[in-house]
Amino acid sequence: MATTENIRAEVEEALKTVNDPELGIDIYNLGLVYDVDINDSGDVKIEFTLTTMGCPIAPMIDEEIKQATAGIEGIGDVSTEVVMYPPWSPEKMSPLARSALGFV
Repeated sequence: MATTENIRAEVEEALKTVNDPELGIDIYNLGLVYDVDINDSGDVKIEFTLTTMGCPIAPMIDEEIKQATAGIEGIGDVSTEVVMYPPWSPEKMSPLARSALGFV
């Protein structure tokens, strides 16, 4: 049986395959994923944000998240929520993403 920790690790890896189409870097390393919550039934809720308010790509990212996580063993329903607070800033990026985008 898949544990919550195993599901979380696999979800996080799956999120690293979902790219922001404008920046070409995955949403996880960009710091756009704010929370991954997994309940005892294996249902997953992912809170993510966008680089700019009003960015029209939220539905596309939502669909890509659901596709990327679909094959994870033990996972239940996957839901997403776009949150705009706290606002995203480049400081939320991983060192990998900062390097790729030329931030020092």
